[in-house]
This record gives sequence, structure tokens and C-alpha cells, in this order.
Amino acid sequence: MGAGVAGLTAAADLARRGADVTILERAASHGGKMRHVMVDGRGIDGGPTVFTMRWIFEGLFADAGESLSDHLGVYSTNVLARHAWRAGGRLDLFADIEASVQAIGDFAGAADARGYREFCARAAAIYRTLEGSFIGAEKPSQLDLVRRVGLSRLGELWRTAPFRSMWSALGDHFSDPRLRQLFGRYATYVGASPWFAPATLMLVAHVEQDGVWLVRGGMRAVADALRGLAERQGASLRCGADVTRIIIEGGRAKGVELANGERLMADAVLFNGDAAALPSLGAPGPKPAQRSLSAITWCVNAPTSGFDLAHHNVFFAEDYAEEFRAIFNRREVTAAPTIYICAQDRGLQPPPPGTPERLLLLINAPADGDSRDFNASDYIERTHSLLASCGLHIGEGSAVATTPSGFDALFPTTGGALYGMASHGATATLRRSGARGKIPGLYLAGGSVHPGPGVPMAAMSGRLAAARLLEDAAGRSTSVGFAPGRHSR
Repeated sequence: MGAGVAGLTAAADLARRGADVTILERAASHGGKMRHVMVDGRGIDGGPTVFTMRWIFEGLFADAGESLSDHLGVYSTNVLARHAWRAGGRLDLFADIEASVQAIGDFAGAADARGYREFCARAAAIYRTLEGSFIGAEKPSQLDLVRRVGLSRLGELWRTAPFRSMWSALGDHFSDPRLRQLFGRYATYVGASPWFAPATLMLVAHVEQDGVWLVRGGMRAVADALRGLAERQGASLRCGADVTRIIIEGGRAKGVELANGERLMADAVLFNGDAAALPSLGAPGPKPAQRSLSAITWCVNAPTSGFDLAHHNVFFAEDYAEEFRAIFNRREVTAAPTIYICAQDRGLQPPPPGTPERLLLLINAPADGDSRDFNASDYIERTHSLLASCGLHIGEGSAVATTPSGFDALFPTTGGALYGMASHGATATLRRSGARGKIPGLYLAGGSVHPGPGVPMAAMSGRLAAARLLEDAAGRSTSVGFAPGRHSR
């Protein structure tokens, strides 16, 4: 169920291993949150915009006897992201660490430049500790995680800093509050506040340093490549197939029922969606938890001026803490929100000045789309005002907006939460559901389950769910996992 990244990835693995796979997708097309929004006849990525951890996808295709590069055109970028502050200052982060060290030194001074180099080393160490033991392995308990890392490396596990907030840990490295803002934003990659997310999430910095890729044709091309792989392995896809109930007989998932009354029986059901939606389908799900961030987005086709955009851009106001107090405490959008812009035509060949370009604008919002209405026009003035104060002006053009209410309509029962539960607290990631559902025959994949949100993590969850399903079907209890250079059996 579900043709998002995780569902397509799982389908490719299952079909390759001989399973008869039918993918049922509620929407009119595949891709899930990796959606394409048409504006003035131009397709704009309206969901994820960053392609990282390429090794996960290379392993998926290699296991099928294919090469990712034959089906997906990607190229690296020198500038990871461009940042600007309303109070003053601009800073580029680069793929080359030493180039970023130089830029940070010019921006904030030598001490923070040294702090950045130390921060990168710390992020790399956290990633190395968790890559095989957590990211590419089945959902562990706390004891399982200790066992996987090994007693001799407990010091390394402790240094992943799960009991410190990201904001606190960033103070070890940066005195300039603007740099803490910049790197604290990594918490929002999983829909969390940097004041409540564990410092462990600093590993995102290493993931980006390891490679941020731009995709020819946009992120939609990733979904197309995954669909093509799944279908070449023998999986079939049915779009417009709205599953309204998981059929449970004898305490086991036995199939699904569609909105038109059609029943499809199966040996197993793999659910690619927010795990919080399972009770609405008649299946047991996780305990209710604090929702992650939602967003208000605008897919825009318009000219820009005054600011030389990179592919990825972030614009900050002064009081970062207020943004998260507003969302998680008062359940509202702050007066001056952080703005992310993906300028999707700023790749190898920037558009000529004055011509319309494709933009995704995003501000964070509370995931209350199922309990209140959001009107995007109420937030456009504050968004353009902050951009103008940073020097960017967006000219006349067309736009398609999506609010938490709209995301809840696309992904029912979530309230528009884009990352499942909020990753707040030391054990939040360990509380996510694993590949096995709460009843036999039901398996889970997607950004709301282990190992967490994001395109590569969702793909990994699909691989883990497929592997667990196949091991269970074979009557084996072997643990499953994936790592760079190591593919499935």
C-alpha cells in the first residue's frame, strides 16, 4: 500500500526475490510526498528537494543487476546552501570543508571557523557510530543498540549525545548565534525543534558533506526511476486505488479492501504511509505522539531579482527560538518565519535574468491541518517581507500553495505532519515503529517508521521492511540490515 519512496523500494526488492507484488496508490500518480506540482505548465518539485546518501540507491539498483546511473542523472554541487539573515550577513556552505572553514572565518571569525572543523569531525564520528548499528539495521531497542555498537565502543555511543539538545551541543562549537541557527536547522530536516531534538542529529551535517546531489529532471525523476525498477522486477502499480481497510482475519493481516468495495487478499500487507493512520484502516498502530512539523509551501513560477539564488537557500529572522515556541506551544506560525527556497532552475545553467524560474518556498507550521483551516494568503506578506529585507524580490507570476490542511488531505489523519512523530528527546528515534506491524502479516515502511524521515531513510525503511517480510515468510529469524558496499542476500 502506497507508492512513495519506501513503497516503491520495497516493491522492487520483493519482486526481485520472487514475490507477486501489487502496489496500491491512493493518488493519481506515484511518488508520495515526492510530488510534482504543475504551475503554468511547468513541473515543480513540491516535496523533498535534497538527494543524499546515494549509496542506498546504488545498492538497491546493484542488487537488481542494474546501475543507478543508467536510470537517474545526478551531478554534485559545489554550494550546499546559501544563507542570509534579515539582521545582516550572507554565508555559503560548500561541499569542500576547507572552503566552508574559510567562509565561516570571514563571516564570524577564526574561533568559529575552528569550531566548524571540530563540528564536522564530531558529526562524522556520530554518523560512523550509527551507520551500520542504527541507520541500516532493523529497529533496535536501547540494549540492542548497545550490543550492535559493542561494549568496547560504548564511549563512541555516548558521544552521539542523545541526552543533550542539538541547540545546547551547537554551543560547544559556535559563539555566533547565526551559526547556531544555521546548523540548528538540521533538526527541522526530521520535523523537530533544535531545542528538543537530540544532538545526535548533528550527523546530518556529515551526510551533506558526504554528498548533496542535484537530479536532472528534479526529484520527481527519483520517483520515476524507483517505479521503473519495481516494474522491471515484476511489480504492478495501481493508482487511484484508495485502501479503506486492512483485512484482519484470525489476528493476521490477510489483505485490503478498497473504497469501491473490492477486496484483494494477500499473504502479507506492507503499509507505506504514516503509521498514525493505521487505526483509521482498522489495524493497530503506535501510541499517539507529538506530531512533527508541517509546512506552508508555494510552488512559484516567477522572475526574481536582488539576490543571487543558489539551488538551496535559507533566509533567517533574528529570534529562532520564537519560531518553535509559536509552532509547538501556541500552535501558530511565527511573525517572521525561516524561509527555505529551492530554486530549481539554478543548476548547471542559471536562467537568464528577468525570466520566470521555478521556486519552492517553504515555511514551518504546526501539524493541525485536521482541526483548523490554514489560508496561505495570510502568510504570504510576512514571507515576502522577510525575503525583501534580505534583498530578494519575487516578481509577478503564478503560484500554487499547500497548507497543513492541504497536506492532511493528501496524507489523511496526519494533520499535515510531514515527518511522522516529532523527534524530541533522547529516545524519540527508538520509539518509532519498526518494519513489523503489531499483528502478523503487516509490515511498515516510510518516513514515520525506523530509521526516520527523509528520502534516503524512507528508501532504507522500504528495504528493511521487504527483507523482514521475506525472512518471516521463509520461517527464519535472521536479522536484516544494509550498509555501503554490502547488499542483500
